[in-house]
Amino acid sequence: MRFLAIDYGDKRTGLAICDADETIATPLSVIKGQVRLIDKIVGIIDSEEIDAVVLGLPLNADGSEGPQARHVRHFGARLAKQIDIPVYFQDEWLSSFAAERKLADARLTRKKKAQRLDAVAAAEILQTFLEQRKV
Repeated sequence: MRFLAIDYGDKRTGLAICDADETIATPLSVIKGQVRLIDKIVGIIDSEEIDAVVLGLPLNADGSEGPQARHVRHFGARLAKQIDIPVYFQDEWLSSFAAERKLADARLTRKKKAQRLDAVAAAEILQTFLEQRKV
């Protein structure tokens, strides 16, 4: 199956995809802003022939859901109404931290790192999801 991971944010939304064998998650792109966000994601789902969506869920350290997690679930429900494929939620705990560590060694300006961070975080979310599917 081909999955699209979404690291949803108010300012930027990171996207990542995996190969059909579900082994490697790769950063895809970052969408800035909220204007036509769902339409843009639907276009990517169609063009990349995606079978399911994985949406990063920002849980609290104790595993509970706060306001941001509820906001993401609401976004997921709106997206699910526009597509005919499953939408899964994956705890995104430490995904941004892991993404920052991966980009730390890259010889990029701070601005270029910031532009890629959300897509790398989406790849971290997707990689965790894929590894948990194997168990």
